[in-house]
Amino acid sequence: SRFYTHGSRVPPSLSRRVLLPTVSGIWDALTGGAYAREAVAAVRRGMLLFRQGNVPGSLVEFDKAISLDPRQRAYLWQRGLSLYYLDRFREGAEQFRFDVAKNPNDTEESIWCFLCEAQLNGVDEARTQFLEVGIDPRPVMREAYNMFKYGGDPEQLVKSFTSRSESEYFYASLYAGLYYESEGKVDEAKSHILASCKSSYGSRSDDYMASLAGVHCRCRGWSLD
Repeated sequence: SRFYTHGSRVPPSLSRRVLLPTVSGIWDALTGGAYAREAVAAVRRGMLLFRQGNVPGSLVEFDKAISLDPRQRAYLWQRGLSLYYLDRFREGAEQFRFDVAKNPNDTEESIWCFLCEAQLNGVDEARTQFLEVGIDPRPVMREAYNMFKYGGDPEQLVKSFTSRSESEYFYASLYAGLYYESEGKVDEAKSHILASCKSSYGSRSDDYMASLAGVHCRCRGWSLD
């Protein structure tokens, strides 16, 4: 999916997860009539509900968007994230695979597909069907992609970006934690995802993934205090 930012608060080279739906989705809404416009409105509601921690409610809205305008499914990476946190991993993997098939440069969707399939089949089998995507312009996501695809050291990922920008540290910490979660290492996952959530970027950014870090902690019962 292609995402764009609003204002100057979120550098477009570092964040693709903002409150607005995709450019393609909005274009479909402009050219598809009332149902398509209602579908985009449903996506907006779903994203807001997810940010507020209402993951089941967000999925209801995302599914409503697809029922109103089936073209939306190709862009609904948000739906895949909601499915992951509802433990509906098979459906989540299907959503991410559908998204990458339509948009073959989506690094994060490839990783999230792996995360879903690792919960279903284990990391070794999930890695054998890892989705190939184009090169991400963000150094932190290139490193994260290679770590998930080939195996690697999450601690080294975080170390490499600790002294870089706030957003890079956030993403390194988030994906280090998610890597540990895929391996069933709860304590390590908790440490890094809490760090991402409490980071300057994680606590202040409009980035959808900053909201996701908080949702992750709430879903796992981890206190942010």
